[in-house]
Amino acid sequence: FRRAHTLTVLFILTCALGYVTLLEETPQDTAYNTKRGIVASILVFLCFGVTQAKDGPFSRPHPAYWRFWLCVSVVYELFLIFILFQTVQDGRQFMKYIDPHLGVPLPERDYGGNCLIYDPGNGTDPFHNIWDKLDGFVPAHFFGWYLKTLMIRDWWMCMIISVMFEFLEYSLEHQLPNFSECWWDHWIMDVILCNGLGIYCGMKTLSWLSLKTYKWQGLWNIPTYKGKMKRIVFQFTPYSWVKFEWKPASSLRRWLAVCGIIFVFLLAELNTFYLKFVLWMPPEHYLVLLRLVFFVNVGGVAMREIYDFMDDPKFHKKLGQQAWLVAAITATEFLIVVKYDPYTLTLSLPFYITQCWILGIILVLTWTAWRFFIRDITLRYKEIRRQKQEHRHDKDKCLSNGDGHSALLDEPNGSKLRERKL
Repeated sequence: FRRAHTLTVLFILTCALGYVTLLEETPQDTAYNTKRGIVASILVFLCFGVTQAKDGPFSRPHPAYWRFWLCVSVVYELFLIFILFQTVQDGRQFMKYIDPHLGVPLPERDYGGNCLIYDPGNGTDPFHNIWDKLDGFVPAHFFGWYLKTLMIRDWWMCMIISVMFEFLEYSLEHQLPNFSECWWDHWIMDVILCNGLGIYCGMKTLSWLSLKTYKWQGLWNIPTYKGKMKRIVFQFTPYSWVKFEWKPASSLRRWLAVCGIIFVFLLAELNTFYLKFVLWMPPEHYLVLLRLVFFVNVGGVAMREIYDFMDDPKFHKKLGQQAWLVAAITATEFLIVVKYDPYTLTLSLPFYITQCWILGIILVLTWTAWRFFIRDITLRYKEIRRQKQEHRHDKDKCLSNGDGHSALLDEPNGSKLRERKL
């Protein structure tokens, strides 16, 4: 039935598109016709995928919604592959087909410079440095981390990713000018105010969702209009709740998985800045915003699939399809950055930054070796030694009669006494 329904929808959509093309005279504009044909092909693929793609772990507001984003993931990955196989000049000029204002090199904004919180030299507005930093990216930081918290569902992981990205900005400010920010912009405005407040609100929302009662009733079975409206609003909440308990230190497998999740998150964040740098897209362009909206929708599904695979590998024997697509998209974006501007990526790190990263990597590797290898060997050796001592103590207790004489030597004498009594 589902397959027949899909064929019917595809037939109707194809007829509608064909009817539109027959009604109007085909323009003699090759670029316009090419764009229109590509858009129509994408619509047909999305229509097919929304009805035929495999369902993911989420069912609200409707499984078709998440199948739609899965198909968008495939389209976006194909677009990235196409851009990857173009020359640098052709790839940048191809963006003009999406927006004629693109394809032009744009200067990056430098957030550094004068880092005085209070500038006494400016009599008109001594706090002008703070007001200059309060742009549209401040609420974007807040809502971004609020949604990321809903995806990760762990306070410690969110804080680690937030702090680690600020260290990456410190490390890479010699490559991208907009990574150069004031210290208070890094730690006060970003980590504490924007990111921290977003994480806090996200954790409060998660707490509310975990305490909510998930008992669903059909819309037409609810007698009051207020109850019907409440049921419609709750349709956009989860069908059931699963609390994420990552427990990274419980096993080596989970520790490596959590480290991989953090690495992919940080790489996807860096791709946001490097992609708009190499493709000449201004930070406020709508394509940058659409990419973030895309990752919010597909990232939540990917995180749930990763957690299910880690938490219950017997039931979830394979990693979910959306998680693989997100990993492929992140890797392809990075390959585009490497191809389009290898010079920027190969700018050597300052010596003191290299030392800090080497020290951090050594500390992480040392802790990993101690926690999952040396510590286990030590605990196993102590357990074996304790068992041997208990066994030796029990043996000595069995062989001793309490006054220092062997029970085996006293046993014949005891037998002779019993014989004499008899």
